[in-house]
Amino acid sequence: MPYPLFPAFNGLWFKRTAFFSLFLVFLTGCSETGVQSDATYKDKTQEDMYRYGSLVSDKGGFDLLGGNDKKKEQTGLGVNGFLWRATLDTLSFMPIASADPFGGVITTDWFSPPDAPNERAKVNAFILDRDLRADGVKVTVFRQTKGVDGQWADAAVVPSTASSLEETILTRARQMRLAQKEMK
Repeated sequence: MPYPLFPAFNGLWFKRTAFFSLFLVFLTGCSETGVQSDATYKDKTQEDMYRYGSLVSDKGGFDLLGGNDKKKEQTGLGVNGFLWRATLDTLSFMPIASADPFGGVITTDWFSPPDAPNERAKVNAFILDRDLRADGVKVTVFRQTKGVDGQWADAAVVPSTASSLEETILTRARQMRLAQKEMK
C-alpha cells in the first residue's frame, strides 16, 4: 500500500526508518544525564583510593574467606614494597616490558648481552607475598639462541640462574629495609 504523502517510498523503507528513529530515542535515553553519581568518591584523592586497596568500595572490596586487618595497613602496592623495588633494581639492566605493582608481576623484554649477540634472555618475576620473606619472590628465566638460519630457538637455562636472581633480589630488599630503618 503506497503512502499518500510519500508516493516514491514503499512501506519497508518507512518501517526501517521508524525503527531506527525509535532506537536512537531509546539509546539517547541511556545517557548519563539523568543518572545520579556516587558523591562519596568525588572528593577522594588518588592516594585515598589506594589506601583502601581497591577501587570497589571504601572497605577495600570484599574478601570471600574473611577480612584481613593487615590489608588495611598496606598502602600503595599490592605486594611488599621492598621486594618490588629490589626486583626492579636487579632487573634494571634489561628492558621492562610490563610491571604490575598490584599483581606483583614484572616481565622483561628479550635482552642480548653485548658480548653474546646470538643469545638472548627474558625474565618473569613474581612477588608472592606482602611480607619480606625468602619465598616471597619467584623468578623464571627464558633463554634463546640464534641458529645458523637466523631463527631464534629455545635453549636450556642453567638451573642456578633463577635462584641466583632470587637471592640477589632478596639481598637487595633486605639492604633497602635496613637503610630505611636507619633513616628513622
